[in-house]
Amino acid sequence: MWQDNNNNAAYANPSQYYPQAGASQPGVPLQFYAPSPVGSSFYPGSRSSLDGNVAAQGNIQQGGAGYGGNIQPAGGWWTAFGTGGFEGEPPLLEELGINFSHIRAKSWTVLNPFSRVDERIMDDADLAGPLLFIICFGIFLLFSGKPQFGYIYGVGLLGSLSIYTLLNAMSEKGIDAYRVTSVLGYCLLPMVGVGALSVMVTLDGIVGYVLSSLSILWCTFSASGIFVAVLRMSDQRLLVAYPIGLLYGCFALLSVFNVGGSAAK
Repeated sequence: MWQDNNNNAAYANPSQYYPQAGASQPGVPLQFYAPSPVGSSFYPGSRSSLDGNVAAQGNIQQGGAGYGGNIQPAGGWWTAFGTGGFEGEPPLLEELGINFSHIRAKSWTVLNPFSRVDERIMDDADLAGPLLFIICFGIFLLFSGKPQFGYIYGVGLLGSLSIYTLLNAMSEKGIDAYRVTSVLGYCLLPMVGVGALSVMVTLDGIVGYVLSSLSILWCTFSASGIFVAVLRMSDQRLLVAYPIGLLYGCFALLSVFNVGGSAAK
């Protein structure tokens, strides 16, 4: 009988044999994971398009078996088309490869060619910005009476393949065609400005020749600087800039002259 009473007392109070973890810190909530630190990147605060951010709110009631929790969206349905998206899933535009903050950062690097170029600038290569610039360039030339869409895409495709082949032959690190096309497309931005001026001013003259030459130098300097920084080819910048300058020279010819000529009446 005495042994049975002791056993019942032990079963009734098991905490004396199995002390509860965290009993010395009452009121401290349970932490199931620790947030990972944000790594250093060219884009501050950026995250991969596959990373999610799930924020759940819940409570555990003591003395009962009630567990409650809910996941609340950050906003309306239109939030998915922005840069924030719903909690727990990436934004729709980011899934499609469109990130306006990254496009703005790369465009600013092209517009400020004398700034230091970070070698991780093309870690998030995309074609959203280059396609936008090429379309704008073609539309500006169309408004100035030069429908050159076919020549623009043809020169861009052959030029990107040629630069891709030359860069991989010259560098030890190597680069893929996707990043080459992205860099060449972003560095076309000064040429897009010349195309916009062609709508208001005739470029077939001294002014047009000067502006086209400056845009060629600007585009070449920006593109060669990015390629040299990414591939670590600082001693070969002139060799990299020469074929790139020829490519942008073709785009300048398209903006100054009407390649197709006027239709015969």
